[in-house]
Amino acid sequence: MKKYELTAEFIEQWGKKLFRIKALISFGSVEAGELGGYVEKEDNLAQDGDAWVYGNAWVYGNARVCDDARVCGDADYLLIGRIGSRFSFTTFFKNKDKGITVSCGCFLGTIAEFRAKVTDTHGNNKHAKMYNLAADMAELQILGEEHFDKLNTNKSEPF
Repeated sequence: MKKYELTAEFIEQWGKKLFRIKALISFGSVEAGELGGYVEKEDNLAQDGDAWVYGNAWVYGNARVCDDARVCGDADYLLIGRIGSRFSFTTFFKNKDKGITVSCGCFLGTIAEFRAKVTDTHGNNKHAKMYNLAADMAELQILGEEHFDKLNTNKSEPF
């Protein structure tokens, strides 16, 4: 039995059409008829179990939301929070170019653009240090130790 369907409502992000989902039955904390977030295709969200995409969240590409993990499959990401000047969450994820894209508040861009924006906005204050440490963690988590070491050979210490 299908637990959700794709609605006709959609948004376009990065050249992809993402469709809002609607629950067909009640399950877990989701009520029948409840609208969820956006997925590119049905394969992005398991039809069995209690997994759900809430609010305005997006799932696309090879990412898959399932019961036994926040995201399962080929997705590489790091979600960290509550940090920075907004005391909120920041998401780092591997992009199609095998680099890292960052989503933080209204900012969306590469990890290099994120670091530059952090410096422009915060200089070297506490928030800048926290954001840069999070970016370091993301590079290590997503790109691996060898790539992380290569990136950081010419970096000065954050403190």
